[in-house]
This record gives sequence, C-alpha cells and structure tokens, in this order.
Amino acid sequence: MVVSRRTFLSTVAAGTAASFLIDVSPARAASGPGDVVGKISVGYQGWFACPGDGAPIGGWWHWSRDRSQPPSPSNTTIVSWPDVREFAHTYPTAYPNLGNGSTASLFSSYDAQTVDTHFQWMQTYGIDTAALQRFNPVGDEGPTRDAMAVKVRAAAEAHGRKFYLMYDVSGWSAMQQQIKDDWTNKMKAHTASSSYAVQNGKPVVCIWGFGFNDDNHTFTPAACLDVINWFKSQGCYVIGGVPTYWRQGINDSRTGYLDVYHAFNMISPWMVGRTGTIDGLDQFYANVNTPDLADCAAHGIDYQPCVLPGDLSTGARAHGDYYWRSLYNMIRLGSHGLYVSMFDEFNEGNQIAKTAESAAFVPAGTGIRALDEDGTACSSDYYLRITGDGGRMLKGQIALTATRPTQPVVGSTPPPATGDLAAGRPVSASSSNGAYAASNAVDGNAATYWESSGSFPQWIQVDLGAAATVSRLVLRLPSGWGARTQTITVSGSTDGSSFATLAGSAGYNFDPGSGNSVTVTLSGGTARYLRLSFAGNTGWAAAQLATIEAYAASTAPPPPAGDLARGRPTSESSHVQTYGSPNVVDGDAGSYWESANNAFPQWVQADLGSSVPVGRVVLRLPAGWGARSQTIALSGSTNGSSFSPLAAAAARGFDPASGNAVTVSVTAASVRYVRATFTANSGWPAGQLAALEAYGS
Repeated sequence: MVVSRRTFLSTVAAGTAASFLIDVSPARAASGPGDVVGKISVGYQGWFACPGDGAPIGGWWHWSRDRSQPPSPSNTTIVSWPDVREFAHTYPTAYPNLGNGSTASLFSSYDAQTVDTHFQWMQTYGIDTAALQRFNPVGDEGPTRDAMAVKVRAAAEAHGRKFYLMYDVSGWSAMQQQIKDDWTNKMKAHTASSSYAVQNGKPVVCIWGFGFNDDNHTFTPAACLDVINWFKSQGCYVIGGVPTYWRQGINDSRTGYLDVYHAFNMISPWMVGRTGTIDGLDQFYANVNTPDLADCAAHGIDYQPCVLPGDLSTGARAHGDYYWRSLYNMIRLGSHGLYVSMFDEFNEGNQIAKTAESAAFVPAGTGIRALDEDGTACSSDYYLRITGDGGRMLKGQIALTATRPTQPVVGSTPPPATGDLAAGRPVSASSSNGAYAASNAVDGNAATYWESSGSFPQWIQVDLGAAATVSRLVLRLPSGWGARTQTITVSGSTDGSSFATLAGSAGYNFDPGSGNSVTVTLSGGTARYLRLSFAGNTGWAAAQLATIEAYAASTAPPPPAGDLARGRPTSESSHVQTYGSPNVVDGDAGSYWESANNAFPQWVQADLGSSVPVGRVVLRLPAGWGARSQTIALSGSTNGSSFSPLAAAAARGFDPASGNAVTVSVTAASVRYVRATFTANSGWPAGQLAALEAYGS
C-alpha cells in the first residue's frame, strides 16, 4: 500500500498574518468557467474494500493495517467513523458495538450502491466535481482501481456530477512511462463520458506529488516536465497538486522545481496538516495564499487552493467554524476554484461525507470522536451542508460572509441575542485607507482592521439585518498595538437614514494591557443600523477599528444575589469567531468565551468596577457539554496590570451531572479585576468559559 499523505505532512508555521487584502476576483482567472474553474471539487478516495464485496484486491483494504483481519481498535487505519445508515450493504467488524447497541459495520467503496449514494450526496449538497484518486495502478491495487473508475463514471452520469482522474504519484518509481501507458490504454477512454470534467474544451487530469521534499517523491524536474508536457500534448488541461510552499521552494517543496509548477494549467497547493487553528488559516491566507495567487496571475495559471474541514480526530473542527473560515478566506481571496480535502478520507479524519454524529453511532469505548465531540450537536451531514453553502458563496449565489450560515443541526437557528449581532454583517464607512476596508471590522479577526482616510470626523456603520435592542458594544484594536484614545459617538437607526444617539461622545482608551478592548454601554434603543462616529485618535491621524461586536440586552434570568461580575466590562488574551469575553458575564450559560486554539496559556477577566472583597468564584460551561477538566488559575488586581494569586493553578473538573459548574474558594482579597488563566483543557485545545461569577463570600 502506498504511504499515506499523512506520513509527510509538514507542520511549519506560516508566520505572522499581514493585515491586507488583494483585489482579485474569479473574473481574473486565466480560464473562463468550466468544470473546475468556478466550481467546488472534492477529492474522492474510493479505496475501501471488505471481504465478500467482490473487490479483486480482497480483504479489508484501507480499513485494517492487516487487511486479512477485520478492523478492530488494535487493527485499524481509521480515526473517524462513518454514518452507514443509508447504505444497503455493510460489513460487520471486530469493533465493539456502537453506543446505541448496533453492530459496528463499515461500507465498501467497491459496492456500486456505496458509490451511487456518495454521488447522490454530491448532487444533493451541490458538489460539482469529484477528483477520483488513482495511485500506482501497476500491482495488486490495479484491477480494483480500474473497476472503481467504472463505478465512479456510472454514478457521476446517474447524478449529473463531473469527475476527473487525479494521479497520486507517491512511491511510483516507474511513473514517468507507466502513467502515460495507463492514460493511453485505460483511463483516456473515460473522457468519452458526458460526465468527464472538461476545462477550456479539454479533459481534466490532475497529477499530485511533483516536487514534494521527501523520499516518496524523488522525480527529477526533467521527468516531471516531460509528464506534464506529454499530457498537454494529448489535449489535456493539467492540474498540479503541489507542495504548500511550491512558490518559494522551501519546507515541503524541493528547490529548483518552479518551472515544473509553472508548466501546469492550474495549481492546487496541499494544505492538510499545515494548521489546525483558525488563526493559522488567516496566517496562510495573508502570507502564503495571497502571494500564491499573484504568482499564478502573473503566469496565466488558474488557482485552486485546498479548503478543508479540519482533522476531527485532533479536535480541529470548532463545530464547523474552521471549515467555514477556510472557505471564506479562499473565496474572498478570489480563488478560481476550490478543492476540498477530502470527501471520504476517514483515515486522516478530514472527511466531509456523513459521519457519526454522537457517541451513539461510534463503537463504544474506543475514544473515536463523533461530530459533537466539543459539546455542539451536529447532524451527520453537517459538513456536506457547509460545503454546499461554500459552493454557493463561491458562485456569488449568497453573499460573502465570515459568519457561517450553516447551522449544526437542520432546523436550528443562528445564535440568539446573546451572540455578536455584528459578526459578518454588511458594513460601510465614510472612507477607507487602501486595503484597510470596513469589512475587516466584522470578519471575526482582531488582527485585521478598518482605517479611515482623510480628516476627522469619520464613521463606520454596520447593518445588523433586523432591529434589535442593543445594550453594549465591544470594540477592539489589534492586541499588539500601542495604547491610544479614540473619541467616539454611537448612534442607531431603524431605517438607515434617521439616527438617534445611543452613547454620547466620549474618549475610549485602548490599552494593550487589557487586550486593546473596550466595552461601550448603550442606552438600549432599538436599532438595525449602528454607526460609530470618530472625532479623534491620539495614536494615529485616522479612525481605526479591528472589531466591532454588538450584543443585545440580556434576556437571561436575574443574576444570582451578589454576583459582582454580571454585566461588567471584560477583556481577554484572545477569542475565536463570535465567542468573545462578554459572553462570560452575560448571564447566559449557553453562550461562552473560547480562546485561540492550540495556544496556551490564555486568560479572560472581568472588571468589577471598583475594588471589592472577593472570596468565591464560580466558573461554568454550557450545561449540555460533555465532561472535561481545565487547568485554571485565578488572580486578582486593583489596577488591571499587577495581579496577585487568588487560587493556584489546578485541574478543575466540569461535569454535566453537576451542571458543569465549578466553585473555587479564593484567598479573600479586595480586587477590581478577576482573571482566570487557562493552561490545559482535556475536552478542547483552548480555554472555554460560559460564566465567570465573583462573590464576596
């Protein structure tokens, strides 16, 4: 079996994200719309077999390490469990029964009904094109892979989808001649299908693996160019599945291969395993993808970057927010098409196909993560639905938005008034300085920002989409910036033309010591449009804003008697998406703060308004979340800069059986600021907190 791509994934960081956008749109692609340009494609492995399914290769192909034996916890190659309820034929394994008592069975890709079901899902969820993976077909895998091409062709034709061949040359030592023979003698025949993908009037072929810097891809530049040019001479449109750092020839890319990469008609850089965080995606967007696209444009090459749902087995998915950020970043970049890695890759945990939604559908006691692994219930088709929305956004059928429109469970609604009402909403401004556009203030990324041009006054305005009673705003600047004071007035309108004052002109101090975040309390008027008018800035001759968050008046129950933190200003080390620090004092245990992932330590704090005695702190997570332990230290301060311990770092167990609440008796002290510092979390690689309550005793 060919070595998995997982075995040579790089973990090199992309560096610090730059705060700029590039004016690129799909109209600037080298090619017009076709079956890959302007479309969303998915990688399709189709490589699972089971005894009794008729596959020539025999055994538990790609399910077991030893394919002569049934898969079990000690003999497995998978890290995620598929939802098999829609397959007519499944095959019992040696895994324990599922949590619901059912037999732990798996599907066979060789079963035509499986392939038909997969392509029916592609049709249902708006996936345009499938890239059928084809590894070295010389050897025992060949006959099975040949048959899979026939099955995929039939399913694509039956469901109106497109498909193309994607040769993975990993470990294929005699590739240079054998790939030509395989195309001429076998695979070219499939281009006669009405469902074979065509771009610029030419059949599409992808070659994955040229230039990778490892022992599995040792082909010379001359051999690679020979193969690319040969396929072009056969009238093909050739896509290159290339290393992440192809353009620079560093890290996962060999040096001296730039001419090879520039010979492709379309470039599709690999991204699986490169980052597991939303912040990391933003860094790649700024520092890798943006210059990649510029290079492609300069050389007349189409650009098809990878988008990915995240590795479910490592907890990278953030209940869909990671995938949506990947889609959003590559669409706002102006990519010419998208390649989803992957459709059915249960071996590496980055599949979008229907997946076990809860412990009821996972073999009991195995620790395999289901889609609700972070406490958010998700339907098994959730990532297919996200893909469908991403495809519509790519094609301009829905507006470009940083806020995921797809809900985890069908029929659920977006977060209620306790969430950030401004995230991803339409925004306008009196002016913008170059690339520092108004949209940066609602993209959920505190590293990007809006900056005005010209003289004061200046304004920025967000449309919440519907009238709401807004009680407070949280305004942020990039956390690394120096302190400054901006003079701001807040007004609101229901119609976008007649505005009333919600907070009078005042100087707001943005201080890096408190995360460059300020909270503005509003008069509580009803508004659909919020406008912030800037009259001055001590740090720069322009208005500046990285994030504007709007929160409605809380509909939560009255605060527990004596909770000193309820409704008070907050700050934090970081947050992801809409999970900001105000959620820990809003009285709603269903909303929560979540820090940047995989970046401990992290902290969140409440400003009690003045120094008062604190003897007890109650920490909460949403009641429906699964049990987890977080290592948390509590500290206090009278000035917001010098902190003293209130309770030493300790593993604090959050258990749904006891309401996911932890009470910490602290060293009695008079403090104004109460801070919780997180250094570990057994349930998610980030600090998480739904409520921070402070009591005098």
